[in-house]
Amino acid sequence: MGGHNARLLFDLGPARLEAEMRAIGADPAGIRIMVPKGELHVLRVDEVPHAAASILKQEMLSKGGEAAISRQAYAQRGGRGSVLVMGTELQFRRLIDKLRLQPFRSLRAIAHEIEAALQAVRTDPPPLSIGPLRCEWGARTYVMGILNVTPDSFSGDGLLACAEPGSPALVEAALGLARRMVEEGADILDVGGESTRPGSTPLPAEEEMRRVVPVIERIAQELPVAISVDTYKASVAARALDAGAHMVNDVWALAVDPEMAPLVAGRGVPVILMHNRSRPAQAAVDARLGGRYEGVEYKDLLGEVIADLRARVEAAAEAGIALDRIIVDPGIGFGKTVEQNLELLDRLRELRVLGRPLLVGTSRKSFTGYTLKLPPEERLEGTAASVALAIDRGADIIRVHDVRAMVRVARMTDAVVRRGVRRET
Repeated sequence: MGGHNARLLFDLGPARLEAEMRAIGADPAGIRIMVPKGELHVLRVDEVPHAAASILKQEMLSKGGEAAISRQAYAQRGGRGSVLVMGTELQFRRLIDKLRLQPFRSLRAIAHEIEAALQAVRTDPPPLSIGPLRCEWGARTYVMGILNVTPDSFSGDGLLACAEPGSPALVEAALGLARRMVEEGADILDVGGESTRPGSTPLPAEEEMRRVVPVIERIAQELPVAISVDTYKASVAARALDAGAHMVNDVWALAVDPEMAPLVAGRGVPVILMHNRSRPAQAAVDARLGGRYEGVEYKDLLGEVIADLRARVEAAAEAGIALDRIIVDPGIGFGKTVEQNLELLDRLRELRVLGRPLLVGTSRKSFTGYTLKLPPEERLEGTAASVALAIDRGADIIRVHDVRAMVRVARMTDAVVRRGVRRET
């Protein structure tokens, strides 16, 4: 029994599938034909008119694939619904060609969206320069070190706990931390002056500038590192860019300050757009474990996160921001419960459909604390696990407090998940 060593092969992307075929000595011409047949996709399309859903199902069935539609669509009742389409890469290609010939505008639009989705997950975004750093997406994971110039950071690392804003002591302390992070392997430093922990109080722009601008200016003078400013206020971002920052990290995805999108477009700098449904009324604070969100409802967590981010990317593009300068962040910890954060981390790969580089910040966050029942200063191992999972599921940048440890986690995880990919040294 077991003499033939029958086994299942998992996570077979095109490259691995081709390698397996070569390993058994398959004919090269046959490999080219069979690889598209062996790549299985399950794709969901929402807001499909029921009549179009029935046609979509019939067309995919005729190509040898499958599609699931609602009972209302089967009954040809009016309305709209979602469709799950299942098939190989080749079957989807044939489906797209057929849908383009349909008289229904909705089906032609669906063909375009399916093609764009498959293209987005198949290829990495084009390279991006962030100040002195050139990011080759897919080559390796980039590490962003967190530099909080605050007195009230949730993680307990706020530099203002020991010095006054703008003071020489504060600037020197920040420069020392920045230098250490760069020596430990940080590719980007993210400088923020306002806490975004659950239940935090908004900060006046002038005070935020007083905290971050002198620090950014000194780091830019002393260290050849990419610098990001963590702010949603255009006036703060402008001063920070003048001081030497190279990128804007907006936790509200340009939706709060109407001047932010024009500023980013005009300066031609990269921007991080984060998903955020934080509401103060949904924040609960535990003295030991910190803040978390409760009672936050999503009908379709990943679907809504993707739709919200897609809308913000489109708004940014309409404002004149080049697509290749946009990075997206799913906003783990922002307006999501512990369970929702865990699900989002597990399903991060689905965000690749946006076609943008993906930044993920899980460092010391409360979903780890509440899962392990540990305060922020004891979350190193939990953060390491979440960082490794995020990289495995498609993260291009990880945002972390503990740079030395997480650089090691990233390099080890890259060695597994990016085997055969050219990596920078």
